[in-house]
Formats: sequence, C-alpha cells, structure tokens
Amino acid sequence: MRKMRTRPRERRCPSRGQAAALGMVLAALVAWAAPVAAEHTRFWRQADYEDFDKGIAHGLALRSDGRIVLAPKFAPFADANLAYLWALRVDSKGNLYAAGGTNAKVLRVDPAGKMSTVFESEELTAQALTIDKNDNLYVATSPDGKVYKVTPSGQKSVVFDPKMKYIWDLALGADGTLYVATGDTGKIFAVGTDGNGAEFYTSNETHIRALALDGKGNLLAGTEPNGLVLRIPLAPARDASKRGAADESKPDSRSAYVIYETSKREITALLPDAAGNLYVSAIGEKGRAAAPIVQTGAQPQQQLTTPTTQAGQNITVTIGATANPQQAATFVPFPAATSSSVYRIAADGSPEEIWTSRDDIAYALGLSAEGNLLVGVGNQGAVIELDRDRIFSRLAKTASEQVTGFARAANGKLYVATANPGKVFSLGPELESEGTFESQTFDARLFSHWGRLTWWGENTAGAGAIAELYVRSGNTSDPEDSWSLWSGPYRDPKGEQTQSPASRFAQWKAVLRGGKGPAPEISWVDLAYLPKNAAPRIDGIAIQDPGVRVSGFGMQQGGATIPTPVQVRVPSAAASLGAGANPQRLEVTRFEPTPQGIVQKGFQSVLWSAEDPNDDELIYTIYYRGEAEKDWKLLKDKVEQKFYSWDTTSMPDGPYYLKIVASDERANPPGEALTAERESERFVVDNTPPEIAGITATPSSSTADASATVRFNASDATSAIVSAYDSLDAGDWTLVPPAGEVSDSPNERYELVLRKLTPGEHTLAVRVYDQFDNVAAAKVTFNISAAKK
Repeated sequence: MRKMRTRPRERRCPSRGQAAALGMVLAALVAWAAPVAAEHTRFWRQADYEDFDKGIAHGLALRSDGRIVLAPKFAPFADANLAYLWALRVDSKGNLYAAGGTNAKVLRVDPAGKMSTVFESEELTAQALTIDKNDNLYVATSPDGKVYKVTPSGQKSVVFDPKMKYIWDLALGADGTLYVATGDTGKIFAVGTDGNGAEFYTSNETHIRALALDGKGNLLAGTEPNGLVLRIPLAPARDASKRGAADESKPDSRSAYVIYETSKREITALLPDAAGNLYVSAIGEKGRAAAPIVQTGAQPQQQLTTPTTQAGQNITVTIGATANPQQAATFVPFPAATSSSVYRIAADGSPEEIWTSRDDIAYALGLSAEGNLLVGVGNQGAVIELDRDRIFSRLAKTASEQVTGFARAANGKLYVATANPGKVFSLGPELESEGTFESQTFDARLFSHWGRLTWWGENTAGAGAIAELYVRSGNTSDPEDSWSLWSGPYRDPKGEQTQSPASRFAQWKAVLRGGKGPAPEISWVDLAYLPKNAAPRIDGIAIQDPGVRVSGFGMQQGGATIPTPVQVRVPSAAASLGAGANPQRLEVTRFEPTPQGIVQKGFQSVLWSAEDPNDDELIYTIYYRGEAEKDWKLLKDKVEQKFYSWDTTSMPDGPYYLKIVASDERANPPGEALTAERESERFVVDNTPPEIAGITATPSSSTADASATVRFNASDATSAIVSAYDSLDAGDWTLVPPAGEVSDSPNERYELVLRKLTPGEHTLAVRVYDQFDNVAAAKVTFNISAAKK
C-alpha cells in the first residue's frame, strides 16, 4: 500500500474565460475519477524512499525499495581544517593521506590517529594523489600546477611540470610509469621512473578528467566536454600495412578507442572492479555549460579579480591585490551541474546506466566490503550504495556539502573525503549497533485523535534484534516546540493504540538495534487518526443568466434539436487556505469539471463552490423565497452535484433569493453531521411577455409624400424593455429605437416614419422583447392614397 494522501488543496474556480478550457481538459480525467470514501478515519502511511528521505536518519540506511536498515558504522575520523578535500590514499603501513586546499596541502593520519602535514605548496589545490609500491607519494596540484614526489622520509621534489593549466588525475602503471591527465588541451603525459616525462596521448577534448588502468595493458580516460570514455593501449600500435623491413622497430602514432560516449558532459570518476566491469560517473547536460558553484573564504580588503577556467567552465578567482595570487586565492569551483549518471561497462564492452539523479552530483566512486559500488555525491554530502539489482541505498549523510573521495584500508575500513568543509570519515565494515529514524512531521490539518500504530519489517524479533517505534504529537509545525513526550515503545507490528494526545501534528520514530542474526529493518509504518468533524464551507454562489440550463459535463439533453451551448458563470471561492496549512501536502482527490450550459427558455440555473475540511462527501438542499417573503420554501433536496437548474414557469414573476445548505451527513453518524449555508444574490423570474399598446399608423396628409407615422407604447411589469423590431408587409425585421434612444426602462415609447410607400393597403408588424427574452407582437393596417394627377 502507498501512503494515504491527505486533504486536497482548496480548489479555486476558474474565470469565465477559463471555464470551457477547464471542462475539456478534465473530461478524460473525470471518466476515471473514483468517488472518495466517506470515512473520517484516515491512515498516514510512509512506505517508500521518497517518504523516508524527508525524515532524519542516524545510523540507518534508506533503501530505494522502501526499507530502513542498519547502516555501516559511519564516524568522524579526521578534521583536515581545509575548505575541501579531493583525494584519499592509504599506504602499505596504514597511513591515510588526504589532499585538498586552499592552499594545496596533503595531510597524513597515522593508524594511531595522529595528523601531520606532509606536503604544502603555493598552488590553489592538491587535486590528485597516488602512491607507489615504495610508499612514495605523488601529488598533482592545480591550476598551473606540477607533479611532486614526496618520499616516506618527507623529501619533496618536482618530478614533472607539464606546463598545462590543469592537472586533473594521476594513474600509476605496474612498471612505475606515472600517467598525468591535464587540461585545457586534453593531453596525457607519461613520466618514467627516471623522471623523464613525455606526451603520451593528445585528444580532441578540452580536458582529460579521470584516469584508470584496466590491468590488460590499457589506460582508461574520461573526458570533458563530450563525456567520452577512452581506451588507450600502453604500448603503441603498429600499422603493418605501412611498415617496411627497414623500419620494423619504429612505433606508429598512439590512438584511442572510444569505449562509450555518455549522455553527460563531464566524466568525474572511473573505477574498474575485479570482474572486469568499469564503473563511470558523469555529470552535466551536453550543450549546457552551467557555471560552477564557487565557495569563498575570507577575502582581503583590497581585491583583484581575474578570469580562469575550471573543467571547461569560465569562473572568477578573487585574490588580494598585494598578495601572491597563488597564496591568496580563496575560491574553489565546484560544477553546478544539476544531473548525474553512473554507468557500468561490462567486460565485453556493453554499457548500462545503473543510476541517475536530477539533483545529486556524482564526484567519486568506490567499492564496499561486499563489492557494491559506492557513489559520493553533492550537494547534500551523501554516500550512495548501488546493489546489482538496481537498488540503491543512502548509507550516510554528512554535514559537508560534497563527498569527493574514497580510500580503503587493509582492515576493510573505508575512508570518505568531503568538501565544504573538508573532513575525513570512516565507513564500515561493521554495521551500527543501533540506529534511529525520525519521520517528517505530519500535518493532519485538523485537530485529530491518534489511533493505532501499525508497521512491518523483517528480522525485528529474535537473536537480539529489536525494533521499537514511538509517537509524539503537538499543535505547532515545529516538533521541538512544546510537543508531547515520545509515547511508546510500540513493538507489535500488528498494531498498538498510541498514547499521544489529540492534536493537529504528529511524528513517529523508529529505533533499530542489531543482534547476532540478520539486522532488523522497517518497510512501512501506518498511523491511524480520526480528524474532528468540521463543518462544510460554501465559498460562493453564482446565479446564471435567465434561460440557461446547466447539466453535468458530457450529459446529453433530450430532444432531436442540438441545443445552443453557452458559457456558464462559475462562483469565486472567497475563502483561502487556513492559517498554518501546508500547501505542499494537499492534493486534489476529486475531479469536478465545469458543467455545460445550454439555452433553454424558462430555465434558471445556479452553481456554487463548496469544500469540506474532512474531505467528506457533501449533499445539498436548495431553498427559495420571494423578496417580500420571510419563510424559505424547499426547491430541491438531496442534490449531489454543485449545480441545479429548474423550470421557473410555475413560479410567479418577481425577485427571489436562494439558500444553499451543505451537509456532511453521509459521512458521519447520526447526530454528528454538520451543515453550512449561504444565500445567493438577488435574481428575477420573468416569464410574462411585455405588452404593446396604442399602436397607430397615420398616413401623411400629403399624397405626394407617400409616408406614414407609426406610434406605439411597450411596457413590462417585471423587467426593462430591451429591444423592438418592425416588419413592413412581411419584409425583414428592422431594429426600432425608442423615443429616448436607449432601451432601459419597463415603459418605452416608439415613433417611426415609414417613407416611400406605394399606394394601397400596408401591414406593419412589431415585436418587443424584455430582459428575459419574452416577446410580444402587434400589428396595424393602413392605406396610402394614390397621388392625384
């Protein structure tokens, strides 16, 4: 089961211009919308990663298949007192080395935990590290950096200066050759054991960002900006077709084979495993060169701003105007990419995307003690573990913004490097003995009684494993602000009645303790609650124009003639969300398309908007009364929709009011139902046609004129006269203006002159309309004399 969603966001009625479009959009949805159960008892369920990720875990891992389990033990190991760390390595004696900046620095932490500085230079950052079999440390600095060698005794020397803007990564071959990845011209250099360096490979890419050796005589490289994974033979290839007997020993040009072109812009890490798989992390969308995030430290008062480049991106480094630029630089760029992917390239070369995220940035790859892939991500400083069945777990979340490196010691302990700030943590291999998880705060939105807590998980009893749950409640959104104490523990997964006091907000906590057997885990948690019944609310009433009949969307009116559709006027919701409501947790649970309107004489229609805080199903009763009357009369009861149309021909003409009463009686026991009511604006019923009186036609006294003057009066007892038309001798109808030019009165006088009439008898017909489209007709017959000769 999924978590039960809470009360929907208060729905806003569309404007008149949106009504038709809304009806069309929702037509398909309403056909599939199921009625909401009319129950007050609700269940707050948390059962998936999205739910659990909103809580706070300590010592617990959150799995993407919706389980909470004990995590590998995660503990602070060393505070580097640096802004960031980029690389970790462990030597044969168990010493841990951490490289970062600013300024470029490498720290050593011995097995006893003593920390010392073994390398420091004027460059901005120590970007990459590697260690040879004699525990010599090789440090690459950037930008405008060099490759340094630090011996176990602490002697420091420059072993290679590539004269390149950036040095991104180092890889050490089995024969002691050091490979150096650079930018911004995408070159790889090879430095021999004799200290001589030479260009190894030149690419068409801007940067070679990551290096790895596959153990089969190949160097692997990841690039930017096309996100390529390259395989470069360590031994140069020979082209036999171009080789003669005289140059048999002459090597041909070195070439690379593209193993895979990722969909991302930049490769951040490469990691081969023992089974021949290659794991690749990549970030950023191609064609979208987002500026990197820059972190800043203390700045001198007088500053100089200079442009530079990081990973193909333009950035700005601010330095003190009087300081050494390499020493005073206080900014370190991090990619501002908003998406990441991790790929697995199998031994046969077939690629597969095994993890992707729109929000996390993958910086580093590692392997757990069980051989599962670990991903260090930012900018939430988390360690993600990927199982082979596409399940991932968030093992740990640090206070730093990025996880940037991994290194494994001989005892199986994994070290984790972070940035902003730069720290080192240890991870595993043993599990935490105890972990806690606090759920997100749940807002029932109404004062509620809390019922049974039901949950399920594996390995929660026996062999010393324990799972205990607790509940607390309160009336503020902050759980630390005067809430109740935690009630519990609740140990029965089948459910126990909670003891937390009735309130609006609640939260649960799980405590897992490991034993000798499999570690306990939690799969889902249900908390039952009964909101206090609240009265419905009618937000607005819209009386339609007279002569409009309203029906549900898609309903056909009877009769063979297709009725003329009209746009209905929807009511505006006057009320807004209550104070303290959390709009993020409100979801629409019913689809209510705007009803259809058609022209039908004599009908009157009304629409209203209404909500129930408990989301109860509502039923409506409609009353009416005349303007001069005191008592309400029943017009219609047991109305289920939010509109009603009725034939007004049985009602006397005159002004009226409606009253809509909403009741939640169908969702509540007898005696507990609540109602709300609202009165409409004044409207008028007028089904009586106007009257035409005093119609006369007076021919001109001059036979030469051949004209006649027609006069008549029109009146209506209830509404204004809006138009009049005449037709001479069954000709076209012509609009006739009243004597005052504007038709706006219940009594109007008309006078018109008919000219150029032929001699003989003529008949003039007139029609008069009132505001409710009622019509009256009359005629007058007259003679025009022939002109005398």
